[in-house]
Amino acid sequence: MEKKPLILVSNDDGITAPGIHTLVKVMQRIGEVVVVAPDGPQSGMGHAITIGNTLRLDRSLAFDEVESYECSGTPADCVKLAKHHVLKDRKPDLVVSGINHGSNSSISVLYSGTMSAAIEAAIEGLPAIGFSLCDYGHDIDFSHTEEYVELITRQALEHGIPAGVALNVNFPKKSDQPIAGVKVCRQARAKWEEEFDERQDPRGRVYFWLTGNFVNHDKGEDTDEAALAQNYVSVVPCQFDMTANHAITLLNNDWNLNPGAKAPAPSKTVESGQAEG
Repeated sequence: MEKKPLILVSNDDGITAPGIHTLVKVMQRIGEVVVVAPDGPQSGMGHAITIGNTLRLDRSLAFDEVESYECSGTPADCVKLAKHHVLKDRKPDLVVSGINHGSNSSISVLYSGTMSAAIEAAIEGLPAIGFSLCDYGHDIDFSHTEEYVELITRQALEHGIPAGVALNVNFPKKSDQPIAGVKVCRQARAKWEEEFDERQDPRGRVYFWLTGNFVNHDKGEDTDEAALAQNYVSVVPCQFDMTANHAITLLNNDWNLNPGAKAPAPSKTVESGQAEG
């Protein structure tokens, strides 16, 4: 018999979240599943790791017939503990994270615990995918994602994912129209324009609540935001190397980084209507 692939599942919404239960159900069709996920919500934790507190790892009863553990730490902690402790004698064929309750497209990938679990796996040399659904409702339906989760997972296992790369997969919100297909995209140049709502608690102490709006400044048709707007599943290959390679030449050529050399005099600009003095 052909050996089933070993698939590690994690998330950031916590081990009881509906998204991870959908993901585990799909993964069980494909391979042997082990779950290591946070014991509570860890959304927006980014790539944080626990260094100043203890980490707890306990067996979980969240899934029938699936070896599962709940961790007191972050999503990145979960993947680290899974690789070095739970699966220390075995190497997962794939790590999947999600399905996140809410979008992780564009700039949100930097804040996402879901994607940080996947990127941590890539750092550890493991192929990885993060799945997210662009719906923030209280009772969302993940059913329309299952076919594409399985398709993308099987393709990743068959063809592989480049070393050091994690795939950021986002699904459009369920609608009356079927999903149009899958597009491999780049990350849109978009951002959250934050506001901090100042409030007072019952004791009169001031606190702040983060609010804001997502603004897409990118008009390209090859972005994740454009794909999702057209009801496509977006797939963005992500890497943990954040080097801005195009800036290396500029810094080497234009900056004077020799502490013993005299710094060049700044250029003088004469404003219109003023004499040079």
